[in-house]
Amino acid sequence: MNVVDNEVQELVGPQLRALADAVAGQPVSIADAPSLCEGWAVRHVIAHMTMAARYDGPSFMAELAAVGHDFGALSEKVARRDGELPFDLLLADLRGDTMARWAPPGGGAAGALSHAVIHGLDITYAVGLPRTADDRATRIVLDSLAEGGASRHFGVDTAGRLLRATDLDWEAGHGTPVAASAGDLILALAARPRPGVELPMR
Repeated sequence: MNVVDNEVQELVGPQLRALADAVAGQPVSIADAPSLCEGWAVRHVIAHMTMAARYDGPSFMAELAAVGHDFGALSEKVARRDGELPFDLLLADLRGDTMARWAPPGGGAAGALSHAVIHGLDITYAVGLPRTADDRATRIVLDSLAEGGASRHFGVDTAGRLLRATDLDWEAGHGTPVAASAGDLILALAARPRPGVELPMR
């Protein structure tokens, strides 16, 4: 891991802990509130986010083999099953050192940070809480998505558009202006429908 990757990885833990603190400060019923991930409540999203805290490499591969190496099916299975764990345990996993150090295979530190920030918004925006990711982490994720990540991972087409955040100093691209909060832009780039943010799919 190079210096830049190390600096990005160091941002992952604080974003996860900030999300855990924001969620823990709400009524327990927030665990069962719908998120922006279709069909998943808050508890399911956090269970999905924290898989690496409960499954080491061999355990993960065994789980993946059990569903025919279909990662989407595994995500659904684990989110549903582990979402039934005590909510305090899921929040403890979110705060833990394992998740702060974790990076997805092939995605590296940038992938870990995007995972934390995007899913954090899936939770906070769904339940009416403000963005918990700090501005530096948010800009990094916006840059990653705007520089091809959106079309590559989520199928969102940003060609011919000037994306501009209204709540921090960030913009990217050229063309028709699309202005929204940084959180709404991230969610739109991650193929989550957001009011007033029109980005076509490829």
